[in-house]
Amino acid sequence: MTLSSTRLLHLIALLCVAAVGAALISQHAFDMPPCAWCVFQRLLFLGIAVIAWLGTLGGRFCTVTPRVAGALAAIGAAGGVVAGWYQHTVAAQMFSCDRTFADHFMGYSGLEAGIPWLFGIYATCMDAQVKLFGVEYVFWAIALFVIVAILGVMALLRRPVEE
Repeated sequence: MTLSSTRLLHLIALLCVAAVGAALISQHAFDMPPCAWCVFQRLLFLGIAVIAWLGTLGGRFCTVTPRVAGALAAIGAAGGVVAGWYQHTVAAQMFSCDRTFADHFMGYSGLEAGIPWLFGIYATCMDAQVKLFGVEYVFWAIALFVIVAILGVMALLRRPVEE
């Protein structure tokens, strides 16, 4: 059984929302404060979820829309891989994340101050290195971004079908 592009987009959106949910549980229930790059990746996951669900909705009216949403989800996920890589290789070696792209973006966008429970920056990248089952959180995020990118490409390449 193959999944249709709209089902793939639903799966992408659900995975992305679940990732943000897990991050929020880690932050608020287990006292794991996020860094600037962590919250920037949350924003990417939520943006990908919105794109995926808009693609699903648009698929009711136009057969191209889910394919475009798949492509955009894959591009956003590739950006997430780059953000995770930068967080691990560069930002986590710095004493402070301020003055990095993620810190500037989250601050200037107003998201950090406007929705602090979701996008508040409460740690440096060096301090935010936390492991889950022996693997750093950033690698879990990178792995999920790779999965989302693969699913996005699959949605892009699916032939339109009547659902």
